[in-house]
Amino acid sequence: MELSAYAQGGWRLLGDPRRFPRRPYAALLRAAFRSLLDQPHAGNSFILDDPDLKDIDPMVLKHCHAAAATCILEAGKQKADMSAISTCLEECKLDKERIEQFCTEYQHGELVTVVSFSIGRSPLHITDVSWRLEYQIKSNQLHKTYQPSYLVTLNVENSDSGSHPDVSFSCTMEQLQDLVGKLKDAAKSLERASQM
Repeated sequence: MELSAYAQGGWRLLGDPRRFPRRPYAALLRAAFRSLLDQPHAGNSFILDDPDLKDIDPMVLKHCHAAAATCILEAGKQKADMSAISTCLEECKLDKERIEQFCTEYQHGELVTVVSFSIGRSPLHITDVSWRLEYQIKSNQLHKTYQPSYLVTLNVENSDSGSHPDVSFSCTMEQLQDLVGKLKDAAKSLERASQM
């Protein structure tokens, strides 16, 4: 298993007990694994906001987080065993205790499967959206519809394999407004993240 020079530099910083004492090292590892495996956080909390990381320079923190995430993804991609991971981290001058801590975190959950499944697949990209008022005719008195509903079609494609079938769904006005609000929140969050 090989890491880029940038990732190796980040791991060298992580291996330095003066820069990363035991607790901040553990907190950064948890944050790196969480950022790759967990659902997005509620609200605006940032993944590196752990109190144990508050004394670390933000630039060093981002560099080391990227290095840890790169190692996790590379290990998952290559289905690396613990000896390959240990050898790679030893080359980055990590001591045995820190290597064991990383390997323990790596083995928790079904990380290898999750990461391997997601490597090489890019999410669908929305190329166009169309919508129209959906008319429903109900003959049964139990299913009265007194509100309009919309049929929304998302034209999507995947950069890996070209186009995919369109995604269509039906929703009420409230559901559509909720979706638009969530998309606006996501756009604002992405804009904030790109300005860091």
